[in-house]
Amino acid sequence: MSHLTANDLKTRGIAAIEASLAEGQTEAVVSVRGTDRYVVMELAHYQHLRECELEAALAESRAEIAAGRFVVESPAQHVARLQSMIASQAAAGSVIAPASANKTKTRQRPTSTPSKSVGRAPR
Repeated sequence: MSHLTANDLKTRGIAAIEASLAEGQTEAVVSVRGTDRYVVMELAHYQHLRECELEAALAESRAEIAAGRFVVESPAQHVARLQSMIASQAAAGSVIAPASANKTKTRQRPTSTPSKSVGRAPR
């Protein structure tokens, strides 16, 4: 795997990435201050990796269904089951309040105060 530094990107820009990927590499690691932080790759390679992730998730779901680890229920039953699970976890103290329970307050604009001129004498 090819390595680039943040300084390479700063000075050479996209040309640095293209040069790294032109050497037959599919990915290039970008390091910032000596620490590997990012990976750049061609879009086609990225799309291939995403497809692999989706295939893995689909295979996992099929395995769960084949093992019988699923529930058939109506939407209302599903919501009721989730609410009871949340309530039992809340009673045990292991659940964070849902986002809908966090009501955000609107911020008020600060009142404006007259500004004072400093360092200049009036004309």
